[in-house]
Amino acid sequence: MKARTLMIPMVLALLLTAGAAFYFYQQLKEAKPDTTAVAAPEDVAKIVAKVGKLILLPEGEVPSVATVSNPEKLRDQPFFAHAREGDQVLVYTTARRVYLYDPVDNILVNVAPLSVEASAPSSTSGG
Repeated sequence: MKARTLMIPMVLALLLTAGAAFYFYQQLKEAKPDTTAVAAPEDVAKIVAKVGKLILLPEGEVPSVATVSNPEKLRDQPFFAHAREGDQVLVYTTARRVYLYDPVDNILVNVAPLSVEASAPSSTSGG
């Protein structure tokens, strides 16, 4: 009976994490066509290393990384208000964090919690 009681919160946490990942993916996908391009797996490690020098990133998780290709189509989402073409989005679903990185200026443009309630990630830092 105790194992069953412990399993319910674990299943709920798993469903929330999967739901958050799906939600953010849908937000990027529905924003408009050609707004992002997914980074190749070999490039992810390089991007994480660069961003990891600017901020402490979640450990034990490889993020999903996408590159902004048309920022004008994302302007209606507050998280992307200061995004430029070529910026990279790192999504950590388990840690529930999203990072917007500008590789040209080597700065973090925005960092936000990954949330299923909001229409877009809320901004925690200006850019």
